[in-house]
Amino acid sequence: MSSPLLTFYDTLVLRRPWLSLLLVALLTAAMATQLDKIKIDASADSLMLQGDPSLDFYREITREYATEDFLLITWQPDAPLLSPQSLQPLHEMAEALRVLEGVSSVTTILDVPLLESPPVTLSDMTSTEPLPTLEQPGLDLEMVMREFTSSPIYADLLVSRDGLVSAVQINLQRDEEYFNLLQVREDLRIKRKTGTLSAAETAQLEQVEVAFKARSAIVLERDAQLVAHVREIADRYRDVARLFVGGVPMIAADMVSFVGNDLVVFGGAILGIMLVVLAIIFRRVRWVVIPLVTCGVTVTLMLGLLGALDWRMTVISSNFVAVLLIITLAIVIHLVVRYRELHALAPDGDLHQRVLQTMGLMAVPCFYTSITTIVAFMSLVVSGIQPVIDFGWMMTVGICVGLLTAFIVVPSLMLVWPTGRPHRHTGTEPTLTSAFARITDNYGRSILVVTVLLVVLSGIGISRLEVENRFIDYFSKSTEIYQGMELLDIQLGGTIPLDIIIAPPDEDAPLPGLENVTTSPPADQDAEFADDEWADEWDDEFSDDVSFARVEDSFQPSYWFSLAGMRELDKIHSYVDSRPETGKVLSLSTVFAVVKNLMGEDIGGVELAIVQKSFPDDMKELMVSPYYSEDTQQARLTVRVKETSRDLRRDAFLRNLRADLEGELGLSPDRVQFTGMLVLYNNVLQSLFRSQILTLGAVFAAILVMFLLLFRSLSLAFITLAPNALAAAIVLGVMGLAGIPLDIMTITIAAIVVGIGVDDCIHYVHRFIREFRTEQNYRAAMYKCHGSIGRAMYYTTLTVVVGFATLTLSNFNPSIYFGLLTVLAMVAAVLGALLLLPRLIIVMKPLGPEGVPDAVSN
Repeated sequence: MSSPLLTFYDTLVLRRPWLSLLLVALLTAAMATQLDKIKIDASADSLMLQGDPSLDFYREITREYATEDFLLITWQPDAPLLSPQSLQPLHEMAEALRVLEGVSSVTTILDVPLLESPPVTLSDMTSTEPLPTLEQPGLDLEMVMREFTSSPIYADLLVSRDGLVSAVQINLQRDEEYFNLLQVREDLRIKRKTGTLSAAETAQLEQVEVAFKARSAIVLERDAQLVAHVREIADRYRDVARLFVGGVPMIAADMVSFVGNDLVVFGGAILGIMLVVLAIIFRRVRWVVIPLVTCGVTVTLMLGLLGALDWRMTVISSNFVAVLLIITLAIVIHLVVRYRELHALAPDGDLHQRVLQTMGLMAVPCFYTSITTIVAFMSLVVSGIQPVIDFGWMMTVGICVGLLTAFIVVPSLMLVWPTGRPHRHTGTEPTLTSAFARITDNYGRSILVVTVLLVVLSGIGISRLEVENRFIDYFSKSTEIYQGMELLDIQLGGTIPLDIIIAPPDEDAPLPGLENVTTSPPADQDAEFADDEWADEWDDEFSDDVSFARVEDSFQPSYWFSLAGMRELDKIHSYVDSRPETGKVLSLSTVFAVVKNLMGEDIGGVELAIVQKSFPDDMKELMVSPYYSEDTQQARLTVRVKETSRDLRRDAFLRNLRADLEGELGLSPDRVQFTGMLVLYNNVLQSLFRSQILTLGAVFAAILVMFLLLFRSLSLAFITLAPNALAAAIVLGVMGLAGIPLDIMTITIAAIVVGIGVDDCIHYVHRFIREFRTEQNYRAAMYKCHGSIGRAMYYTTLTVVVGFATLTLSNFNPSIYFGLLTVLAMVAAVLGALLLLPRLIIVMKPLGPEGVPDAVSN
């Protein structure tokens, strides 16, 4: 730190330590009052790629088909599924669920219409009279079970093929205010993106974003309460059935619970373990209290800031607390170790001068480590995914807060701490870092050989990295989420929704096979129906039925309700259903299959028109509206993809599916669109790969420039960069070799590795330059660095490794991965800085020949 700045800092902070601590305490207390305002957002919207056209299309389809959020309960009774011992408690549970606030309807096997038990006619289906349900007495239960386990509609969706498991679907009321605000926000954002947003609309957008955040918090809290009530009701029946609660709202609620629990439990455990490790290392109360107080103040300030600004954490950005602890602790330990070294040199010296000298010596390396770490985390800001962007900005602000807090709290506490008993610290006690120095000196060639081998192995591992994951793997096998998703995949047709939207070939072209439907077949269709017995039945049975006869003088059905459309849709449906990745597939083809089964023969053009035009509203809502849009004339296939399949590769599956639909089935590209959570999440993964892995090169380039500015030596900048690149490669390589995919949770580890590695290397090289000027010998300078700055690096690593190992006890697997990968990153970074870095310096001699004054400035 330059003299004027150091003087100003001394006057402002060190000359008034009690005042400095009082101001920090007041600010910390103020921020602590905001802690109860912290919110964790685990909504699906928060994990989407903002600006993704597929997201806009998904929302459009959701509006078009009035898709509702829902919860599922899997019902696996101890008694036979259709026995009174099963149906009576199922009925009671359904009635209890229906009266819950926020529930719009509940669908069970008791409520759905029975079409084949006994078989109904097409006339029955078009009648306004209700169809029979399982509530009706006198049914043939064996026939009902056959229908449930074989029906194109119910099998693998409502009842498993083996008849042992049934699903209870709890449809949630649509929050119109939430979706209206969402629509207004997205419309205004599109205008902002295109540069057509007026000043008034800019102000409106700010107001809408605030209102939307407030509404989303209400919706999430309401859904969490609803999930809790659903679980309470389900728990009452666990003595008669095996039940699991599932659905996106439940997953969101549980993820918030897992993250919140990990923050409290493991955050406390990490701090407790840090306390023990620091006590073992330093053996003085002050050197335990000062680091922990500084870390606690930093975290409290940041969390309070998040609460005050309504800056919400997600399952991704919640990791920032743990990473901030690492970075702040590293700064504090470096300050403490440097102070102790100066104290060892002059134990009877002036305390104020010693503290001032410590801060002056450490200001430059700590400042540069903070800036370069910020650069690493800023790479997350370009991801396009709000939680990842937030993680990058939170770390940026947090590092600044941690740096300022460390340079205020640490020296102030040093100055006001009671003198206590004398402690003669020599600063030369043997540590593990001394062994590293000897290894570097005596086994230099071996270090280089091992480095080459690690580079090769890391390259192999990186080549095996997959931008993929199974969402189910986020959770422990003992959790309800995992068990419920597994049961849904195996027994009830899959979990991940995929929608395939098919447009007609040409909406203006005459429809083949059926031009118009009137009270009698048109002349050009007489031949088609001349031998059709059902045509006579039509005339006899429906001539007086106002629902069919003369509803309109002329009615032209959609392409999808023509013979050509039906056959094309049947081919598409059959192909999608044949894919090994897919589970239950539903479409108009499913409805047509049901009608064919009821008729006992192939379906004709008139029957297709009846399905479109003459079904009553309740039948349309069940069998037509979910799969066909009258406004857009598009057909919709709803597909459930098997999440538990270890062979599932989302991107390859979607690419192959589209290629086959266009190639083998002859659909033009403009007719086919994919949407649903499968598509959106795949887009997130692919974007993460491009924005993070491919921007690592840019991050290293920026760090190289900073090294050049700091060290004034191009060769030394490249040497310092090498261990960082190796540490990042090792972590990514281990992930590839271990089969840990790059996903929305693990992608941030690259930035964490670079940030941690940069800190160690900057501190080591900065100290090496200073020691080399004194020693004029590379090996002597290396031994001095290992015995001084190496201690701080070793202490930080040891403390963090032991603390973060506790995360392996979490039920949330991303927390386990985060803990293990962070430990690996810390170990790789410190080994690179203590072994490879000094060896490269000794070999390359970037500071000039020994015995000659160095030209590199301090």
